[in-house]
Amino acid sequence: MATPTLDIFLAEIGRLMREKDGAQMQNYLLYEPPWPPSYEQMIRELRQTYPEFNKAPLEQKCTETLPADEDDGQGPSFSAFITFLHKYFAFIRDVDVGQLVETHDKLKSLLGSSSQALSQGSGLIILPTVISISRVLARLAIGLDKRPDLVANLTRREATIGGDEAGDRITLAEGSANLIRENFKKCASERSGNPSGVDNAGRPEGRRIGIYLMANVCLKLFFHCRKLRSAEQIFAIIYQQSPPLRLYPAAQRVTYLYYLGRYHFANNHFFRAQLALQVAYNQCHQKALKQRRLILIYLIAANLILGRFPSQSLYQHAATQGLASHFQPICRAITKGDNASFRNLININNKFSAWFLHWRILLHISNRCEVLIWRSLARRTFLIAGNQGDAVSKRAPTLDLQDLLILATFLEKRGLRMKSEVVGTNSLFLPTPADTPPVEEEHLSDDYVDPDLVGCEEPSGPDLPTMETVEAMIASLVAQDFLHGFVSHGQKRFAITGAKTSSPVQVGFPNIWRTISAKTDNEVPGWVTKDRRTGGTVIHMSGARAAGS
Repeated sequence: MATPTLDIFLAEIGRLMREKDGAQMQNYLLYEPPWPPSYEQMIRELRQTYPEFNKAPLEQKCTETLPADEDDGQGPSFSAFITFLHKYFAFIRDVDVGQLVETHDKLKSLLGSSSQALSQGSGLIILPTVISISRVLARLAIGLDKRPDLVANLTRREATIGGDEAGDRITLAEGSANLIRENFKKCASERSGNPSGVDNAGRPEGRRIGIYLMANVCLKLFFHCRKLRSAEQIFAIIYQQSPPLRLYPAAQRVTYLYYLGRYHFANNHFFRAQLALQVAYNQCHQKALKQRRLILIYLIAANLILGRFPSQSLYQHAATQGLASHFQPICRAITKGDNASFRNLININNKFSAWFLHWRILLHISNRCEVLIWRSLARRTFLIAGNQGDAVSKRAPTLDLQDLLILATFLEKRGLRMKSEVVGTNSLFLPTPADTPPVEEEHLSDDYVDPDLVGCEEPSGPDLPTMETVEAMIASLVAQDFLHGFVSHGQKRFAITGAKTSSPVQVGFPNIWRTISAKTDNEVPGWVTKDRRTGGTVIHMSGARAAGS
């Protein structure tokens, strides 16, 4: 049976292969309905002339029509691309978008067949199509991952390389990410052209143009699956093999730095996280409000942990609408040194805790901000009752730790008495509300005691601060350079040193953000900022000694 539409399509594909027009090739290789009329006609021809059970003739037609290599055998081979094209025809012929799981499997198979073509001479031609298919596959995989009822029979357990993630369930999203990562590696391992990966015009060369496009798709999937170990491999490969990030378009830079900042935030490298996120926010288009808001959530959280709070003007931006109600109460509690109010705000039963948990920043804020609270409380106590010292007698300014203990205890007790819409951190020790029905435990007797708890005393109430707690916190602040001075454990006092010519408050309680910035460099692993040289690692031998000397 004649296939005029298919013949015209193959002729056009052959022309694009000879012209090496990858962008136009992507426009021809459509794989998402609705199909244009010409593609509808071509699909009918494929189903009538080349049905699913008769694969050989279709593959033979592709081989006979398209060039197997360039320049009559002198150029690179296109055989893998022809195999991919056969898979493409089979895909558009058989796909049923109403069957999402089957569509995912077919699309995944199609992307897998492109890996070999990406490695051959047709790699640059097929690269835009591979990136496009990867994006659609990622979107479909994430959508299916949110529908466990559709993929319940496909989930399986598989031992993975890596300690913490060994034996984890491989989801559709993670399986798709692993496949896309193989194509990413092919882009990053490009060896043709300039060893630096940059041509004479200062642009990425060869398949390297797809490094960050492919990486961003992988990172989207890995962060969705919460596989930071897999995301770390992406960052490591880029850090070792990629040209500088500044050579790539702004959209790719912003997306990559967003995921890099989130990765460092998750690993408690908050200064690195804010460096990447700040540049991502600065370079993000002002009209991209959704993207700017995503960046700001992690940027504000990282800076908050570093002791730098957002200004009121920031909350007035369109991208930050509603964020003030989440972050401002926490900032106020830290500024006041009110640990009890802070714990109520980050308690799991607080009305905003679900929001913080959704963005995976609750635990970082709750674990890392306590030291800031104690620093603020110590500063307030010094302003109220501290000894300002005497320059004549050379007596250093001091803070009585007993005063700090009294104020900390007062705030804790006040926090327990506060009427709040949430259950406090110490809810186990508070009386049960009258309208709460009793828990029925008919199978246990009244005098039952768990064997593991035999001999343990019943808790009598919340743990209030002790002098040991206060001394430990002040010593920790001094060790981190958040306080400037020393602790006299015998006199139970904190003494400020170096305040002869300056204010004791400024000297003894240095700015936390400036303190951290002074001790940290601006290098962010995973962020390539310098041009790569051609000779590998440079080893300076000027100071080397002769062997055996």
